[in-house]
Amino acid sequence: MNERIRKITRRLLSDNWYTLHEYSYEYRNRKGQWCVQKREAYDRGNGAAILLYNRAQRTVILTRQFRLPTYINGNADGMMIEACAGLLDGDSPEQCIIREVEEETGYRISKPEKILEAFMSPGAVTETIHFYIAPYRSADKVTDGGGLEAEQEDIEVLELDFDDALSMIGSGGIQDAKTILLLQYASLNHLID
Repeated sequence: MNERIRKITRRLLSDNWYTLHEYSYEYRNRKGQWCVQKREAYDRGNGAAILLYNRAQRTVILTRQFRLPTYINGNADGMMIEACAGLLDGDSPEQCIIREVEEETGYRISKPEKILEAFMSPGAVTETIHFYIAPYRSADKVTDGGGLEAEQEDIEVLELDFDDALSMIGSGGIQDAKTILLLQYASLNHLID
């Protein structure tokens, strides 16, 4: 419990897609003064993301799909290249990522390796993302992937050369934070030599 926080109140602003609350609270600053602060927090649940890699082929599996928030913030076509990811929806992080890999990419994995957890936008969003890596082989491909029609997903599966994917970070071809983090992790830990 943080002794510098007291008198928290919450007001629902939206419960449309996920929930948006306004919080009011008293915060004791470093000078010892109590200040009333108001913040909004968007709660969409926690998620999981994974980088599928093939060491022998020096490739990674990523996805491409339209992301409206990026489009309205200047991403010319709204398309984003990303690591496979999804919301937990009541599953454990490991169960979630195994399910999402097959739905989105068509690959079936069984033992993803968890590497870390992180808050991706702690100033506004409550979400924690659980990050995983897993090797893949061509034989692991069981469907075309592409996401679920019931969720209106239209996901393109990409198999990219690892060095090309890394260079896309600098060129702006990959702008998704979770994907950048996973690719950098793979590079720093020599997953693909």
